[in-house]
Amino acid sequence: MKAIIGLGNPGLKYSETKHNVGFMLLDRIVKDLGYKYRSDFRGKVAEGRVREERVFFLKPYTYMNLSGLAVKELVSYYKLSPEDILVVFDDMDLPLGKIRLRPKGSAGGHKGMQSIIQELGSQDFWRLRIGVGRPPEDEDVVSYVLSSFSREEKKVLAEAMEAAHQAVLLWLEGRGAQAMNTYN
Repeated sequence: MKAIIGLGNPGLKYSETKHNVGFMLLDRIVKDLGYKYRSDFRGKVAEGRVREERVFFLKPYTYMNLSGLAVKELVSYYKLSPEDILVVFDDMDLPLGKIRLRPKGSAGGHKGMQSIIQELGSQDFWRLRIGVGRPPEDEDVVSYVLSSFSREEKKVLAEAMEAAHQAVLLWLEGRGAQAMNTYN
């Protein structure tokens, strides 16, 4: 069993914001695979099989800073191992359009990741960071991550989302190292 967690904030107000790229990617993958979400585990969850592997796709609806609460419920219920979890989230330390897949690491200041690490008691789970870039000097971080992408940014993001989609599919096949070498 595996779980892919896309981080974001629920509601139309946040749906197209930089902080919601995790939700955006999960929606794309779930739609592509033909699965449907249901309400469960303090969020929206879809499940299906990818190459005989049972896979859960979770969008925590606890808001970003409490994402770990929903993740812990899913992980505890299905007794998932940390190495069978992939968390997808936005990263301001990566330029817009860059992605990074890693098998473990710190939260890097990301509050959603801090919540997950705290709730799971481990940093040893996969993460896929999608770069959203840094805010201009005159804009605060919260306003920036809760802002929508410009038309030009959406074009760059579309390419990153395609690469991230392919990286996730490789990870699901047990080819995380190949995904890192190809897409990082």
